[in-house]
Amino acid sequence: MISIDLVDETDGVSELQMKEIESLLQHAAKIENINGEGELSVTFVDNERIREINYEYRDKNQPTDVLSFAMEELGEGEIEVIGMDMPRILGDIIISVPKAKEQAEEYAHSYERELGFLAIHGFLHLLGYDHMTAEEEQVMTNKQKEILDSYGLSRE
Repeated sequence: MISIDLVDETDGVSELQMKEIESLLQHAAKIENINGEGELSVTFVDNERIREINYEYRDKNQPTDVLSFAMEELGEGEIEVIGMDMPRILGDIIISVPKAKEQAEEYAHSYERELGFLAIHGFLHLLGYDHMTAEEEQVMTNKQKEILDSYGLSRE
């Protein structure tokens, strides 16, 4: 089971919604065969905060719905540590609460479903999934749907 640190900086996510996000991410970890210990964080922020982070790390001066920062990706000049018995530190997911509410309305599904979708989207990025090409996007879209549907959080 992975350790998930959930932080709501907006007071826009209830305790029950946070527990559901944690349960959904545990479900996704099982599907993705994350065995043993692992750690990740999910932080819920407002549009201004996610805009700042998006600008600082991606040079995009606008709010976005979700950002992921994978800890297992090696940066330039970094060396992989092998043989140490440490938990996997997957990384950080940052979700914009206002964007989640806006997109839930836009896509005509629940706020909870949108939060779940964004959490899974971010989680898959932490595991190395991406959507830079049409093929990658299809793989990631199918995986998101598989996880959300098997958890019972479909669009309907």
